Formats: sequence, C-alpha cells, structure tokens
Amino acid sequence: MTHFRIAEAARLVGVSDDTIRRWAADGILQADVDSAGVQVVTGRSLAERAKQRAPENDDDPVLRSARNRFTGIVTRVEVSGLVAQVELQCGPNRVVSLMTAEAREELDLQVGSRATAVIKATQVIVEAARRD
Repeated sequence: MTHFRIAEAARLVGVSDDTIRRWAADGILQADVDSAGVQVVTGRSLAERAKQRAPENDDDPVLRSARNRFTGIVTRVEVSGLVAQVELQCGPNRVVSLMTAEAREELDLQVGSRATAVIKATQVIVEAARRD
C-alpha cells in the first residue's frame, strides 16, 4: 500500500501539514509510522478524503461532458494577430490555452482575471514513480 509523509500528503490535497495531522488524529485519515519512525498516511485514505473535498457543481445550470475544470488566475496573455495564448495558475498547476484573439477579447481575459479552464482530452498521459 502507498503511504505519504505528512508534508507530501498536504501538498497533494492543497491543505496545511497541521490539517493532515488533525485529520489523522481524528481518524479521517489512516495513519501509521514508517520504518524511519515518521508519521505517514495511507494513499487510499488520502484519495478518499480528496474526493470528499472536491467541490460539487450541482448548482451549475450548465451540463457538460468535460469533467476536468481548473479555476485560477490569469498570469499571462500574449496576443499575436488572430491568436492568443493565455496562461492560468490554478493552484499548483499551470494551464496554457491557445484561442482566437477574438475569444480572448470577448472573455475579457487580462492578467489578474479569474478564469476556469475546461479540458476535454481524448488522450491523457499519467506518470507514476517506479516501484522497486
């Protein structure tokens, strides 16, 4: 079973180390001690907690097939002729979108604007560390 140290678990779900420790103490996360004597939480319990914390979009009047939505802040806008490149920082994730300059103007996307990237991909590449 995969285990995560407190700091890594906190980074993965976007909370503080203290929150992970509190969840472990409250039994929300399954905790253990690794071979170095450091507190760890199970990947399975962390995944379950991450799903529970995911925002619900039940109040959104629009139904869509895309499930990958990243809300963040626009950090860069480059317009070149008919094309615009817009970068968003969505938590720890950088998302880059290419769109028409007209679409950028209609959306009034500027550095500092709040925006949501909706991603529907037919190919998603997943990476994981090798297990030795």
